[in-house]
Amino acid sequence: MTSVVFLGTPQFAVPILEGLHAHGYQILGVVTQPDKKVGRKQKLQASPVKQAALKLELPLYQPAKLSRSEELAELIALQPDFLITAAYGQFLPAKLLKAAKIAPVNVHGSLLPKYRGGAPIQYALLNGDQETGITIMEMVKEMDAGKMYAQQTVKIEPADTAGSLFAKLSIVGRDLLLDTLPKIASGELTGVPQDPAKVVFSPTIKKSAAQIKTNLSAEQAVNLIRALNPDPGAFMLIGGNRLKVWQAKASEETTKQAAGTLVSNKKRFAIAMADQTVLELAEVQAPGKKRMSAKDFANGQGSHYEIGQTILAD
Repeated sequence: MTSVVFLGTPQFAVPILEGLHAHGYQILGVVTQPDKKVGRKQKLQASPVKQAALKLELPLYQPAKLSRSEELAELIALQPDFLITAAYGQFLPAKLLKAAKIAPVNVHGSLLPKYRGGAPIQYALLNGDQETGITIMEMVKEMDAGKMYAQQTVKIEPADTAGSLFAKLSIVGRDLLLDTLPKIASGELTGVPQDPAKVVFSPTIKKSAAQIKTNLSAEQAVNLIRALNPDPGAFMLIGGNRLKVWQAKASEETTKQAAGTLVSNKKRFAIAMADQTVLELAEVQAPGKKRMSAKDFANGQGSHYEIGQTILAD
């Protein structure tokens, strides 16, 4: 029986862990991030991977910092055939990578070498890409720089958000991994080096970058909204008030009004953006309120503004 130590944290990693378990891999241990406090009441919440590991009754490790933890020596001593990561969230020490008898393998949410780093799915949306995918790769000390064993392309649909892409790629990643591992074990796949000239990085997006500002075109604003849905959510300042925007579209119309001014609040809520474009909001959320359609927002709070009024603040 092929043995595995699995490292992952968010929901993206859960189908991959469950797939390994269902296909008879011996999972010697599951490593995930510590429980974190969430919400106003700061209630401790276990990661999705922890919840899955507990249901499957698998050995669980939650070091705050893997590289300096007591758990590291235990994990190395397990000597698994494969070390497998899927959105774990920490760098792995070289001595742990070397503990894998066959290979340390990562399920990465992009078509490497494009989008190395922690936010590949978000950047694909942010940049308006038409496709993305999964890469099964060898883990090395340098971030996402190892040889590539297999890739599969996934089309990005116009309605896709980070949430929907995570869900799609998780399943693709599971299936591609399960198809690839036996080929690595048999020596059929030895991996293809990445082209350094084509490397693009995707660093974690800071919350400060979630604001929709007047220097964005309508299309760029829509890409930002899709990339940050559901977490942390893009927002704009309307009349000085914070308004989360969950869905929007770039209108086909153009405008001569200055970016940031109100184009329409009759049955819709539309704002002039950069390059004479128009952003039409579809679903929004005011602080302390439930999500609502932009039409309802336009009929309520949005009706207080006048056409041509500058309402979007930077």
